[in-house]
Amino acid sequence: MSEMEKVTAKASAKAAGVIGLEILEMNAPRIQVDDKRIINCRADLNQLVPNKYPWAWQKYLDGCANHWMPNEINMSADVSLWKSINGLTPDERIIIERSLGFFSTADSLVANNLVLAVYRHITNPECRQYLLRQAFEEALHTHAYQYIIESLALDEARLFNMYREVPAVADKAAWALPYTQSLADPDFATGTPENDQRLLRDLIAFYVVFEGIFFYVGFVQILSMGRRNKMVGTAEQIQYILRDESMHLNFGIDVINQIKHENPHLWTESFKAEVIEMIKTGVELENRYAEDTMPNGVLGLNAKMFREYLGFIANRRLSQIGLPPQYPGAENPFPWMSELIDLKKEKNFFETRVIEYQAGGTLSWED
Repeated sequence: MSEMEKVTAKASAKAAGVIGLEILEMNAPRIQVDDKRIINCRADLNQLVPNKYPWAWQKYLDGCANHWMPNEINMSADVSLWKSINGLTPDERIIIERSLGFFSTADSLVANNLVLAVYRHITNPECRQYLLRQAFEEALHTHAYQYIIESLALDEARLFNMYREVPAVADKAAWALPYTQSLADPDFATGTPENDQRLLRDLIAFYVVFEGIFFYVGFVQILSMGRRNKMVGTAEQIQYILRDESMHLNFGIDVINQIKHENPHLWTESFKAEVIEMIKTGVELENRYAEDTMPNGVLGLNAKMFREYLGFIANRRLSQIGLPPQYPGAENPFPWMSELIDLKKEKNFFETRVIEYQAGGTLSWED
């Protein structure tokens, strides 16, 4: 690093927010709610209250109330079906293996992004509280995929390494990694418009594209099998993961919009155009994945339907962060997916367990 770059880095670090490891300052003034900011905050990060962003704290509480564990879900029907010679068609087996191959490492990539990149630069304790909950849920999801793979006696090494062997899976991971690598640079700090945009770009890449688009072909495929009473244990776990991911997405969008609100100078016309292209690239990568996993069409699904669905999803994601739709007339060919995300439903469509699965005293069972 040149002397000029070192000077710039020091200036950026000075403008950046605290990280929570600063030297203790005795008799410092108490924190006021107006002292808090999502990024570049100079107030003590170790004090949760007073809350400035009640939506972040509520999402943390909602995540805790929605707790579940993979090994509580019965996989015996899935094992029998998978072992049966005529239980599933070859195309249906491709869907299961491709989905597990992508998902099994995708949530690790998201967790790495949270722990190694994002957490350090989000300077608000209630938002950090949710990030910690999200990081746990990403680990839980990886646990779920491992549990499914182990239960079905699949080739663990092949599936976990699929993101380095199958192009349609690898392309999505390769697209996302540079964003984490950018923020994980030990010399990176927010505090300048350029670096603040780098953080915002990463948040959009992971929350809006990776979690908000890249997971959805696999979600629809496996949940469609569950609706046909196939692989119901696998589908039930994917249903819970879908609920978690929907909360992650909504949290990320709230953070993105709050950063935009507090730092309107970041949301330039050129940056908006860049974000639109990011989302369109994500849609194309997911379309390729749909084509790869369904070369012949299966379960009443085909790649053309997913092109429509991904356009519909992308329009929603764009609208949620204040950008114009890019896929005119795109509609949702899978309206039942919206019902599965509704956390207020009493039972899931498999009729095997309460869907509003909650922890401790918040759990409510129907007779």
